[in-house]
Amino acid sequence: MSEMTPRQVVAELDQHIVGQPDAKRAVAVAIRNRWRWRQLPEGLRKEVTPKNIIMIGPTGVGKTEITRRLAKIIKAPFIKVEATKYTEVGYHGRDVESMARDLVEAAIQLVKAGKRHEIEDQARQRVEEKLLSLLVPATPDWSDETETDAKKIEKRHERTRNKFREMLQAGELDDRQIDLSVEQRNVPVQIFSNMGLEQMDVDFQNMFERLMPRQNRERRLTVRQARQVLLEQEIEALMDREAIAEEAIRLAQDSGIIFLDEIDKICGPDGGSHGVDVSRQGVQRDLLPIVEGTTVQTRYGPFSTDHVLFIAAGAFHKSKPADLMPELQGRFPIRVELQDLTRDDFVRILKEPASSITKQYAALLAADGVDLDFTADGLETMADIAYQVNQSTQNIGARRLHTIMERLLEDLSFEAPYPRKKKVTVNAEFVRTKLESITKDEDLSRFIL
Repeated sequence: MSEMTPRQVVAELDQHIVGQPDAKRAVAVAIRNRWRWRQLPEGLRKEVTPKNIIMIGPTGVGKTEITRRLAKIIKAPFIKVEATKYTEVGYHGRDVESMARDLVEAAIQLVKAGKRHEIEDQARQRVEEKLLSLLVPATPDWSDETETDAKKIEKRHERTRNKFREMLQAGELDDRQIDLSVEQRNVPVQIFSNMGLEQMDVDFQNMFERLMPRQNRERRLTVRQARQVLLEQEIEALMDREAIAEEAIRLAQDSGIIFLDEIDKICGPDGGSHGVDVSRQGVQRDLLPIVEGTTVQTRYGPFSTDHVLFIAAGAFHKSKPADLMPELQGRFPIRVELQDLTRDDFVRILKEPASSITKQYAALLAADGVDLDFTADGLETMADIAYQVNQSTQNIGARRLHTIMERLLEDLSFEAPYPRKKKVTVNAEFVRTKLESITKDEDLSRFIL
């Protein structure tokens, strides 16, 4: 459980996401409230529920990124669910509990990653011993030899093994080929679809894994390849599955975050009560017990959603949060509105974040010997174009910058690598030369940018 203060959380988010202070403050307080909840007496703790959040704002302004980055900062299990998946044609009450199971799976991966660091050194030692046994097989039975001769042979074998150990650690044997017996696990075909039978499928995968025989296959691998295969096998063998499952369920229950995207798509318009709106109401009714708090059976054991933090998001162009069922509305007491990105926001997005897209593209092309230098006027020109295109066509927020960047650097990316290191200055003139013909033709920009 993170002990970061709200101010610290916002400061971390500011390093990666530009603007949207209200949304950042809301999620930071929600996370701190979780820590506060952990400090309460047991009796009172049961009475306090998470204060779920609805983010209202157009696409591309940072709703998903704020939540995803928040989960990464506090090392919490996180999943993103598209609410629209429950309104597709052919919807027959798909088990919305699947989102809870997915959250537990995300927690399992988090816990496994942590355990991996703890046992990796031990696993590497075991791999080294196995590789030595393959490279320097054990001495045969020398019972017919005299005791003196047997000891000599044993010492010679030990010296050889130690010599190979030094060579193995120095990487001198990495390209040598060895025969390795690799376990092949048969994966059964999934026999149930998503038509309301998902709850019956919880333990079928485990059951088939136990029933299906494991087969070993001889493979010819280099020592480098064999080391990686053996390392994964040893790490898996050292994992305590039951302990991991228990820890993952606790982590998901106390720290899990479920992001419900496009929740506005399951809001019926005012007065709507027929056709597709009935389906939307049905989806809301199915979501209600999960958000309120229920116990879901997973392959790792029962999982309670009572203290999972739900963050919903939507553009709400044709509807509003008040169009949700009153019971569901009551479970999302915190509402924040995210603002449209301005031209200045685009400039900041291009240069301020720790992993801004300009830094990403510079690093990508540097791999091919291209040195990209983005000037201040170049960034401003890109921001101008992105803002203008968003205003004249569909507003897709910061995602427009990726499209512009791809078009801007298309020729450089295609021609690389160059015979010698190439330095390219991306200034205002460079940007206008590459994009002016497209931006002048509004119809063309609709398709190209």
